Amino acid sequence: MQNRELGKGGLEVSDLGLGCMGMSFAYGPAPDKREMISLIRKAVELGVTFFNTAELYGPFTQL
Repeated sequence: MQNRELGKGGLEVSDLGLGCMGMSFAYGPAPDKREMISLIRKAVELGVTFFNTAELYGPFTQL
């Protein structure tokens, strides 16, 4: 996985990111929690380090 600098503070993240909005509510009923945890773990295994978890995806929902 290639990385890129995010901003000007020296933070590097993966070129590919995982948008987590659909993991809580946005596209209908929330998916199975265990499946979403497996998805996140697989993304990390593949080198993803950028996860879009904007607060508006909540409200304050945690996996």
